[in-house]
Amino acid sequence: MMLHFREPAKLKTKGVIFEDVYAARDSATLENLKELSSKRKVIEDSINQNCYITEAIAREMSGGLTCPFQQDLRKLEQYLPLLENLVYHVDLLGGNHQIAWWTSELKIRALEIVPSDLVQSATLFREAAGVFLYLSQEVFPSLQPTLPAERPPEATSYMSTVMSLICLAEAQAVSIKKAEEKGTTAGLLAKLHYGVAEMLGEAIDVLYSANGQCKDISSCFMEFICSCKALHELSSQKYLAESLKDAGQVGIAIGILHDALINVKKKMPGEESHKSIFRKEVDVAADMLTKCERENEFVWQQKIASGDELPLPQGNKIVNAMPYRPKRWERELAFKI
Repeated sequence: MMLHFREPAKLKTKGVIFEDVYAARDSATLENLKELSSKRKVIEDSINQNCYITEAIAREMSGGLTCPFQQDLRKLEQYLPLLENLVYHVDLLGGNHQIAWWTSELKIRALEIVPSDLVQSATLFREAAGVFLYLSQEVFPSLQPTLPAERPPEATSYMSTVMSLICLAEAQAVSIKKAEEKGTTAGLLAKLHYGVAEMLGEAIDVLYSANGQCKDISSCFMEFICSCKALHELSSQKYLAESLKDAGQVGIAIGILHDALINVKKKMPGEESHKSIFRKEVDVAADMLTKCERENEFVWQQKIASGDELPLPQGNKIVNAMPYRPKRWERELAFKI
């Protein structure tokens, strides 16, 4: 999107040693749990930036991949089928209190990965949206009885829904960049930007309707979502004004820009790096307004539209979540219960 949320870069993930949490009944199960821990440890080191291997070794371990983001994805692809197998066998014994206790002791986190290629980025965001949707609809509802009352937001269905919406908004924002490069019409770009704002608005609504759980959400995270929404609304209004001006409706274009600048200035973020981006976008809109007003004064002399005379914004959503289909490496697991 137009802003970058830097807080996740400061997060650290807690180590999980599965064979210390689940008591294996036989040597085969113990080896499978150890392999799962080993695969997770590689991901933990990457997240915590504790990996000190050379680029050549990292490339060899990932099957020749040179991009660090793709190497991280390969690590996840090798870890998730083993984790899915554990989840499958734990679900089979879901009514067992000992299994439920062991599961409640696990604390697992996620990581955001963003490559520079626009097409690949959009695909990855759609895939991520599908994973979060799967967690929200299929995983967390069944885990609620076994999770502790005081749990982090990321272990809730509502937060997974929020993250799915944010990933979709990111995917559409990337698609907009591609559309801008191709010279897509201002009218369509206005609808695409407002589509992003609508997705972020849905995410905000979910957070505030989460039965008071929103108090555990980082204020920086909330500001990030609200600020992104405000910027995409401003971009939508700028493109809409451009489209109307090109159609000779300068008075309406001026009214839209005037309202847009008043609204966005009320939503100035506290984060300094975000403020600079806000000011830049506001300056662009202000310059556009000044030029339109000058042109209208000397050429068009149209009445400046306001209030109900202004068109309502319209959003267009062109991305959807790619369904997540879990892959499981079928291996028998037996526990001492």
